[in-house]
Amino acid sequence: MELATIIAVIVIALAFDYTNGFHDAANAIATSISTRALTPRVALLLAAVMNFVGAFLGTKVAKTVFSVLEPPSGEHALVVIFAALGGAITWNLITWALGLPSSSSHALIGGLVGAGLAGGVAVQWDSVLDKVVIPMLISPVVGGLLAFALMLAILWLFKDKKPGPTNRGFRMAQTVSASAMALGHGLQDAQKTMGVIVLALVTGGYQEDFSIPWWVVVLAAGAISLGTYSGGWRIMRTLGRRIIEIDPPRGFAAETAASSILYTTAYVFEAPISTTQTITGAIMGAGASKGRKAVRWGVAGNILAAWVLTIPMAALVAAGVYGVVHLILE
Repeated sequence: MELATIIAVIVIALAFDYTNGFHDAANAIATSISTRALTPRVALLLAAVMNFVGAFLGTKVAKTVFSVLEPPSGEHALVVIFAALGGAITWNLITWALGLPSSSSHALIGGLVGAGLAGGVAVQWDSVLDKVVIPMLISPVVGGLLAFALMLAILWLFKDKKPGPTNRGFRMAQTVSASAMALGHGLQDAQKTMGVIVLALVTGGYQEDFSIPWWVVVLAAGAISLGTYSGGWRIMRTLGRRIIEIDPPRGFAAETAASSILYTTAYVFEAPISTTQTITGAIMGAGASKGRKAVRWGVAGNILAAWVLTIPMAALVAAGVYGVVHLILE
């Protein structure tokens, strides 16, 4: 296959990585901005730096991503990967425009599945179920329960403390918890782009195994961090204010719970979970410590609908992209 085709697919993969960054920037810093623990630009810079560093901390998630499909073969094999990325980018842009914190990770998985089915490529359904679907269902629930429990512990420990000094202390603590969340985002999401690039290199015959070259890590880390710094203000408003009225203790609890799940799933289960779903579940759990009415369940319902639709819609768009490109090349 021509080198130009491989380069074009890599560029599209990095474009997806960039949209992942600005789409998911809110994951790490929305709560810190809404509680005024950090100013927006400082928060974005912190998130971008930690995203970049996090991309170098592991490759297990990347290996799971390229295990979703058998390496495509044939004259138009790379069209499958191109279409998968097209589907994922399109869904990212749609949900960004609507201000919905959907999952870039699951948009990519959906794109791979849809393009693979359209292109006659074998989908590894066991990997999709075990590493994607089950963690997708479990991670926001665990994040919510963990944040709820942590918030109850905080309320008990600080029940006799004055609100003013307590909030100031938790604003400072949020610098650490937001950094941990951004680091986990880089660890999880940059690897997904690495996996797609390596799949393209193997498909194109430019690499024999699925090891991840250093330059792929650097490019993926750079693209996601630049995207993060460009910001995702629409989704920040949803996560930071529309689900609950968040305060510094609850922001800290949500970020701490979510980041711990990101690290655990990346290193222990090798699962490409959604940072979006995890932090959203944690925010809901932290907010529920105020009582059931503290969470705006209507907004939560809209987010849930976006979660459910992400994989099938990205798959449908990717299949359509494959069909159009395939016809053009015939």
